[in-house]
Amino acid sequence: MGWRKSVHRKVWLGFLLWTVGVWAGSPYAVWKHGPPASEDFFPIGVWLQSPSRAEIYRRGGFNLYIGLWKGPTEAQLAALRRAGMRVICAQNEVGLRHRQDPIIVGWMHGDEPDNAQPLPGGKGYGPPIPPEKIVEAYRRMHQADPTRPVLLNLGQGVAWDDWHGRGVRTRHPEDYPRYIQGCDIVSFDIYPVTHRSKAVAGKWWYVARGVDRLRRWSQGRKIVWNCVQCTRIRNPRIEPTPHQVRAMVWMSIIHGSQGIIYFVHQWVPRFRESGLLANPRMWNAVTNLNDQIHRLAPVLNQPTVEKAVRVETQPAEGKVDVMAKRREGSLFVFAVEMRGRSVEAQFQSSLLKNIHRVHVLFEDRWISVHQDAFHDHFEPWDVHIYRVPLSSGGKKTEEEQSRNS
Repeated sequence: MGWRKSVHRKVWLGFLLWTVGVWAGSPYAVWKHGPPASEDFFPIGVWLQSPSRAEIYRRGGFNLYIGLWKGPTEAQLAALRRAGMRVICAQNEVGLRHRQDPIIVGWMHGDEPDNAQPLPGGKGYGPPIPPEKIVEAYRRMHQADPTRPVLLNLGQGVAWDDWHGRGVRTRHPEDYPRYIQGCDIVSFDIYPVTHRSKAVAGKWWYVARGVDRLRRWSQGRKIVWNCVQCTRIRNPRIEPTPHQVRAMVWMSIIHGSQGIIYFVHQWVPRFRESGLLANPRMWNAVTNLNDQIHRLAPVLNQPTVEKAVRVETQPAEGKVDVMAKRREGSLFVFAVEMRGRSVEAQFQSSLLKNIHRVHVLFEDRWISVHQDAFHDHFEPWDVHIYRVPLSSGGKKTEEEQSRNS
């Protein structure tokens, strides 16, 4: 009879979650005061910004602040509350006084503990923080407040084995599965557009590689996010373009990232904490990109349909990566060119049988389907998102889906 009681409990829990508007499939549903557990929530955060700008970021489609400088303080939390901006921040004394405050949706470790740490008095760098200390800190934070997840952001060694900034732990990837034990949400950062090393510069797929590794190292047991650059940071010669940022965001999501954190600081030609806001062209592009992600959030939060679509490219050395999701009678195919080449791509799937046309979202065009396949052209780093109407090949369905996209 024990299994029957267990089933009844799960059914009752599912009903309770439904009645309070919580999507039971959300990875955040297990935390009472965590990020929203609704189907239409996809985390889009901004790294370490002044709360005075929270309202501007909210209007740009951001729904999370990640980190607060020397905080949280009462003034910072009050400003975020006025703007309706949730935050993941350090678990200090002020933060713990706000255990019941819904504006705080998570706690976080100090940034990049996997990198070599500065020694006191500016006397160089010592080794990284040992993973065991991160796990112990996680246990303390969880004991103080188990109602929120803990975020750990790691450095570029996640994707680049030769990152010398790890000091004595360079080329020790075995550290990372141990670090990941000390969090609920794991993230990392690498900025290949403006990177100083030829080993990484221009190789945007390092972003996807890091996401792949975090998913593998965590064995699917942790939520994976990642950071994406949208400013020149410290590079006086190179600045990301909107096209590049869009590619890195979507290749992150296509490879399994469940949240995006924008790094918006800039140090040259002069320091700007909010460098993104000083670049109207990039700000408009990021705002539009965030809007697309929010509109697709109910799709992105669905399970990935593994091996649903096969892709072949011409030339053959090209590479287009895909992710497929199903929702409300449609198959959504997300595709990104990964190697900076112009390619022709052929998408094949048994699910395309009896389908006549595919809608390319946000581009106002349709593609014909022949023999369970369709073709499309990709310029370097292009992203295309397709909606395949599985429920019916009829004209009415296609028109309705076009209006809703």
